Amino acid sequence: MAFQAGGQRSALRPVPESPEAQAYLRDYAALVEAVPFPSVVLDRRWDVVLTNTAFTSLFRGVGPHPTAMPGDNFLRFVLFHPDASTVLGEHESSWCLPMLAQFAAAVERHGHDRGLQAIRREIAQDPIMEAAYRQGLPHWIRAVGERAVAQDGAVRPLLHPDPRWGATECRVVDETPATLREMGYTRLTLVLRELRRDRPRTRGPRHGTAHLRVVPATED
Repeated sequence: MAFQAGGQRSALRPVPESPEAQAYLRDYAALVEAVPFPSVVLDRRWDVVLTNTAFTSLFRGVGPHPTAMPGDNFLRFVLFHPDASTVLGEHESSWCLPMLAQFAAAVERHGHDRGLQAIRREIAQDPIMEAAYRQGLPHWIRAVGERAVAQDGAVRPLLHPDPRWGATECRVVDETPATLREMGYTRLTLVLRELRRDRPRTRGPRHGTAHLRVVPATED
């Protein structure tokens, strides 16, 4: 179980200062660890506050990256880690675009946040990702509807390294209690789903790129 409350990567995170809040997080970490499915607590910048063993196991095969490890910042992992598509099935349509849309909404609400501004600069430095963010994303949202952007309840493909699961699906469930939400955190659990063996399985490149390949530009 990972509980990050300090250190270089956590310096910008709004870690609660009160002993009561810290004690709550320690107890909550024990609760998250007891869940058999991958579960993670994030702040509004997608920095990882805590995870459980199932979450760590899901991403155990990804290679090192200086800024985009799944246990450090989950949004950066989805957008920028070259191994993201080896775990996140249908990476572009099912993970990258929905999270870009969620990021755009967060920037609209908290544009002054330095952590969000830093991610925005990283997107701007990648021409393909910038084009997707500024042009392709509005087109995609109009095409699929706002519901496809929703986080809670979304069903998304996964490529689990454990052969007992393999190519499967997960339902993203928002399990954030009021106390955690007041701290500015969100808890998400990926409820793994058994796929019928007669259904086609989602495949992903073993060594892929986290960049979007093709996102249609808007037509003005």
